[in-house]
Amino acid sequence: MTKNMGTADRVIRTIAAVVIGVLLLNGTISGTLSIILGLFAVIFLATSVISFCPLYAPFKISTRGKEAAVK
Repeated sequence: MTKNMGTADRVIRTIAAVVIGVLLLNGTISGTLSIILGLFAVIFLATSVISFCPLYAPFKISTRGKEAAVK
C-alpha cells in the first residue's frame, strides 16, 4: 500500500473528523445524519493515520507532491 495523501489532505480530514465528533457529542446533529457523519469521521481519521485513501488508488491520485513520492 503506497501512501497517497499529503500533509494538507491529512490535516483537513483530521479537522473535519474532530468537528463532526464535537457536533455529535454536543447533540447538534442526531438521527440518521449523525450515524452517517460518524462513519465518515471514523473513515477520515483512519485514512489520515495511515496516509492512504482507497478512493484515490483507482484514479492514481496522490496529494503527496513530487518530492515525497520519490522517497
